[in-house]
Order: sequence, then C-alpha cells, then structure tokens
Amino acid sequence: MNNGLNLNALENWLAEKIPGEGVLHVEQISGGQSNPTYSLQWGSRRLVLRIKPAGPVLPGAHAVEREFRVMKALGNTGVPVPNALWLEDDPGVLGRPFYVMDWVDGRVFSDCTLPGVSREHRREMYLDTARTLARLHAVRPAEIGLEDFGRPGNYFRRQISRWSRQYDETTGPRIPALDSLSRLVSETCPEDDGLISISHGDFRIGNMMFHPTEPKVIAILDWELSTLGHPLADLGFCVMPWNTSPDEYGGILGTSWSEIGIPSVEEFVAEYQANAKSVSELAPFHMAFALFRFAAIFVGIADRARAGNAAAAEAEHLGPLAERFAERALTILEHNNEEVQ
Repeated sequence: MNNGLNLNALENWLAEKIPGEGVLHVEQISGGQSNPTYSLQWGSRRLVLRIKPAGPVLPGAHAVEREFRVMKALGNTGVPVPNALWLEDDPGVLGRPFYVMDWVDGRVFSDCTLPGVSREHRREMYLDTARTLARLHAVRPAEIGLEDFGRPGNYFRRQISRWSRQYDETTGPRIPALDSLSRLVSETCPEDDGLISISHGDFRIGNMMFHPTEPKVIAILDWELSTLGHPLADLGFCVMPWNTSPDEYGGILGTSWSEIGIPSVEEFVAEYQANAKSVSELAPFHMAFALFRFAAIFVGIADRARAGNAAAAEAEHLGPLAERFAERALTILEHNNEEVQ
C-alpha cells in the first residue's frame, strides 16, 4: 500500500487497460476537498485517478461514477473536459470505486486574483470562464444521453431540501447564521421557470484549468456535484469571488480586483448572457443560494475532518467558513430586502 492505494492491484488493473507500459509512479494531487486525486505515471502515459474517500460517506456523496459519466458524455460537445477513459465501480479492485482520465497540462488557480497573470490575460480568463459556462448550458442533455442525469424541474427547491437535510445530519455544533439562512432561502425561493441545463454544481475559477500560456479554459474539473439543474445555480456559484474575501476560499472581495483587470460582476454576467441560448436574470437569491450550499458543503468537510477521513489536510480549517459564508448570504438577502422596501 502507498498513497492510500494498493499499488499492486492498481498496476494489475492498468496492465489490462494499457499493457506493456511497465513501472507505475503515483503522487497524490493536493488541494481537492472532495474525491482524492492522484497523478499516475504508467510508463510513457500520464494519467489521473479520482477515487471515493475512505471511510463512511453520505448517500450520493463523492459520486465518482457521475463525474465519469458526465465528462464522457460531454467529450464531443466542444465543452472542455478531460478525456475520461475508464470507470471501475467494483470495490474489489481498490476498495472503492474510481475512474481514470488523461492528464491535462494547464494552470489551476485557488486564488481568484490569478497571481502571476498579466492584466489583459486576467480579464480574458474571467470572460472565457463566463463563455465556457454558457457553452455548457447550451448543451441539451437528451442529445448526449443525459436526459436521466437528474430530476428536471424545481431544482432550487430540491437542492435547498437536500443541503438543509445534510446540514441537519452534521455531527458538529449548530451554526445560528446557517440555521437562519436555511429558513430564509426556503422562504425566498422563486417559482420554477422551466429552465433546465446540465449543472456543474461547483462552477468557479478554482475548478477551471487554463491553458499553460493562453488566457482560455481548456478543462472544467471536479464534476462531483453535477446534475440536471438550473443554469442560474452555476452562474450564482461563479460570481462568489466578488462576495468573498481572499481568506474565504480565495475570493477577491476587499482586493484591488478592478485595477488588476478582473471584470465586474455585471460584465461577467453580461458576457455569459451574450453567449447563452436562454437565461433569466441573476438575482440576489441565486447568489445567496450558492453561498448557502457551499456553507453546507463546508459543514460536511468539517465532519469528515473530525472523523479523520477528509481528502485534504486543511479540511479541518474550512469548517469556520460555513458560518462566514452563511453571514455573507444573509447580508445579500437583507440588502435586497432593504432595496425592495
């Protein structure tokens, strides 16, 4: 065993898929909070392995099977995704399901100020992120075999129920701000408008892989939360950097973001809308909903850290962000109520 994987079993499995490659080298890729990710060098082939975390997980969580399915389906659509190769759902191989995809050379930024990038490239990278999101939402699920990838309709109502339930099952202390937010997003949830798209579920700068030197997205990563959903859920997630600070998962609030080339929220949303096939208006609810769901996710990460099976060492430090994200969302909704009055 090494890196949490049975390397002998993995070598035997790879030898059946790509025979004659020889020596296997494995290195865990840091930074992921969901499914553990490994770089594999199998002879001359460089690959990536994503596997469910060890230990008990909530039903439906860490769905590597869904990640594989959606990336495989999107492979020929023009939406930039890694080339998904093989899914192994037999836990007898490595003890839990996993999949393997081709390695993609590029840049991933946890800091949404995109350090080390020129002002011009920084602006274009943000705008290309908006265009990439519009491209994803333009894909019709039924045309690529994903018509059953989720339950269509009432997406926000169902998601609020799901994440509220997950929060209710936490092993940690209650968070008053998140208690209030859970109630408020339920009360302010808009009526379903019938829009349905493939929803990434965590579409943000940190899950974009950019070209090594050019200001364009070459791969969308981390499809664990993908489903059939509402396009404004992804858009609400994607504008979170403007509502969160650098120490709150790498946001840009409080930085000189406009001076370094990052477009405004309005410009970003306009670029998305200019390239989207159909879209309704992004409202404060959608931005608050994004923060609510991330807060619930952070609660889950903190639970896994206490149980000792979190995917990243820094997971235990993310728990406090649940309260801060909930407070940010409440501020957005309260400010909107003041404007309406």
